[in-house]
Amino acid sequence: MTTALPATPCRRRRLGPGALALAGLLALALPAQAAPAKYEIDPEHFHIGFLVNHAGVADVLGMFLEGKGSFTFDEEAGTVSDIRVVIDTKSVFTNHKKRDNHLRSPDFLNAAEFPEMVFAGARSEATGERTGKIEGTLNLLGVEKPVTLDITLTYSGKHPVGGAYVTGISARGSFQRSAFGMTYGVDNGLVGDEVKLILSFEALRQ
Repeated sequence: MTTALPATPCRRRRLGPGALALAGLLALALPAQAAPAKYEIDPEHFHIGFLVNHAGVADVLGMFLEGKGSFTFDEEAGTVSDIRVVIDTKSVFTNHKKRDNHLRSPDFLNAAEFPEMVFAGARSEATGERTGKIEGTLNLLGVEKPVTLDITLTYSGKHPVGGAYVTGISARGSFQRSAFGMTYGVDNGLVGDEVKLILSFEALRQ
């Protein structure tokens, strides 16, 4: 799906290259490009975290150590398409081996049968000069449900190290895991139903 960036006063103010819009969220001024450009998330700078409550006492912080993603952005037309983030469920890590093995089991992620969970962006909306929302779907355990990510643009331009053109993004979202059929520990309150997502990455223009 392709999303057009809405016109905003930010364009008329001619802000500099540091205010690039990502994923149809931020309509800011940059030099026009001759053709759409593909962006790939740098796997060495891709951080995927989550928070889930344990027994009503405290949140457990976990990570997925492996993931990838990409999108296509046309600066001249102001359109974005092909937003896709893929997370390796086997790479779950909470710094506790027994718990991590349990999370990979059919009680939770069932990583042997479903090695990936996938977020695909469908629609975007600007909420501020450097913030916005991406509405999409999350495919987890073979079930697809809507999920919305709140986005903050943290950087766009030539990387201070190496000079490649990059965009930095911070994203937050949440979902109820029971909606995907992951119900272990929900009824007795042992494991929280809400999963809070934390994404941070650098994307390289190809």
